[in-house]
Amino acid sequence: MAQAKIQAKMNEAFNAKFSRTLSMADRSGQLLESLDQLEIRVEALREAASALELERESIMEVIQAIQTGQEMRNICPGEREELELTADRLMGRTLAVEVSVSTVRNPQQEEALNKATSIIDEVVQKLLDNMESGRQRLLALHAACLTEAPAVPIDQRFQAVVIGCALDDQKKIKRRLETLLRNVGNAERNIKLMDHQKLEKANGCQ
Repeated sequence: MAQAKIQAKMNEAFNAKFSRTLSMADRSGQLLESLDQLEIRVEALREAASALELERESIMEVIQAIQTGQEMRNICPGEREELELTADRLMGRTLAVEVSVSTVRNPQQEEALNKATSIIDEVVQKLLDNMESGRQRLLALHAACLTEAPAVPIDQRFQAVVIGCALDDQKKIKRRLETLLRNVGNAERNIKLMDHQKLEKANGCQ
């Protein structure tokens, strides 16, 4: 009789333990499912923030292009002053919007990003001395960031550096080079327009 009671108690303890194990497994599964859903939301948040970063950069680029464009110079001083004030106001409001998506990097990726940034900065510094030569260098750097075969020579050394960067940094490097190339193209067009206008004035004075 006593043996039967002991066995019954052992069975009850085992069943209770087994029940608790199942309950913990269920709770663990629910928590895992919640974390999976949160991961999806976190990625969506990062993508939305990255899109806002791109929009902010795009707006600033357009404002700068208007401020430095030849069309602004062709407007009479009174109207130009009003337009410049409006552009400055819009730039200030855009700069007041701060969006930042941090990229997790290991030491090697951090070093690669610093090298890539240094190479680009060096080319930018030389643009004022020789814009055409600088543009060709930017094209070679940009070609190193493309997955498809580019139509221009690739800077192999820069390509190796970019490959060592984090994926988000690779996208940002490519985007920065594209912005620089557009700015150089706009500057070249403005210079040509100014030269053409000077030539027309010179011919008109003859």
